[in-house]
Amino acid sequence: MSSSVVVVGSFNVDHVWRCESLPAPGATIAGRYSTGPGGKGFNQAVAACRAGADTHFVCALGDDAGGATARDLAGEDGFALIAEASSEPTGTAGIYVDARGRNTIVIGPGANAALSTDFLQQQQALLTGARVVLVQLESPVQTIEAALAAAREAGVTTVLNTAPADAPSTIGLLKLADVITPNETEFAALLGRHVGERVDANDVAALDGASLHALCRKLVGNGTVVVTLGSVGVFVSHADENLRGDTQPYYRVGAEQVQAIDTTGAGDAFNGALAASLAQLPEAPFARHVRFANQFAGRSTEKEGAAAAMPRLTPADVEIR
Repeated sequence: MSSSVVVVGSFNVDHVWRCESLPAPGATIAGRYSTGPGGKGFNQAVAACRAGADTHFVCALGDDAGGATARDLAGEDGFALIAEASSEPTGTAGIYVDARGRNTIVIGPGANAALSTDFLQQQQALLTGARVVLVQLESPVQTIEAALAAAREAGVTTVLNTAPADAPSTIGLLKLADVITPNETEFAALLGRHVGERVDANDVAALDGASLHALCRKLVGNGTVVVTLGSVGVFVSHADENLRGDTQPYYRVGAEQVQAIDTTGAGDAFNGALAASLAQLPEAPFARHVRFANQFAGRSTEKEGAAAAMPRLTPADVEIR
């Protein structure tokens, strides 16, 4: 088996406005504009590549300047881009970032919504020959499910980033993932949708470990849940019968101390780095992968942008405490 990561997901052209505060309803405020590459799938592919993994990115692109940009940037970064041609325009995102690094985002899916199961079936050899397949939910859920199913059947490690929070999902989809990686908002949404548990997203980080672990186990009985909690860090919950090399079924990992100026793409940085570490060090305890991904994500917030802010940092470059 290779040490490659295959990312299936979205590419967007990001339109970013940096302002003192996030715009309120009805408000008109001044900001500084920039544009660049983004989309959860592309961001995660860049992160995986810069974290040292042999990376392939499967997506859908329009026949336009945005699609050409995606191909050019993938080539510059050194990962393979395999795109389904779409009559829809390449995806876009409008992003507002305030002086504290917080953001709000509006997505225009475009070609991302056209990524088909037929095209994924054509990538069967790629998916089944990888060490890790990483997906998100900015593409059609049936296509993402097909990617996970093909990888799972071949014994490939599957990672599902359950973002964005309002994306459709099923218990069957969650069961196809060895690891799911929601943030607190996505975790609360999944609990409400699939378990019937009503938990305020703002309260997730404050839950005690045993309670949070119990909620994770209700959500996915056999998989590992990694809840990313922003500045608070990460919570990890394993099934008792599969600790993935760890010594305990649940634990917290604190956030890295960084000077954050832009958190856009930090979750994508974490996911790409986690997949890259799992691919390169398959025998290492899971906690080592999480700590590396934490460091990688922390450093990504010290620069402006999403894909462009991903650091060049591999698991071999850092000392894991």
